Amino acid sequence: MKTQLSAMLMAIAMGMAAAAATAADTPHARTPIKPIGDCIRIDQINEWHIVDNRTATVRTGPKRYRVDLQSDCPRLGLGPAGLIFHPNRSNAAIGAMRICGEVGETVRSENQPPCAIQSARIIDKAEFDRLSAHASRSGSAADQPAH
Repeated sequence: MKTQLSAMLMAIAMGMAAAAATAADTPHARTPIKPIGDCIRIDQINEWHIVDNRTATVRTGPKRYRVDLQSDCPRLGLGPAGLIFHPNRSNAAIGAMRICGEVGETVRSENQPPCAIQSARIIDKAEFDRLSAHASRSGSAADQPAH
């Protein structure tokens, strides 16, 4: 009986350790930027970098952001339009052309399918510079559609 209990406790402990390791490897959980005034204003993007197939950095004046995608988006940043961000329908409906890391937000390049945004968060200059230094593609502005 003690052996079975010890084996069961060991299995539970191993399962919890595996779950914790998986959580550490996943992008940041969905915690939208608040207040909305701190979100990415897509009409003020003046610099962007594609760090990898799931990560981009964006700068709007002095504010810097990391944008993580839900899945690989290998063609992001290709083509003349650079990055085209689309807010979720509720924010677009009220005229808030901002990316906050909320459900329904996407980013794409011209003639490319949209890529779902998992999270967006404000980062400091040091992290922005560190991530952007590894960028595969960059742009000095984002051509955002006028809505």
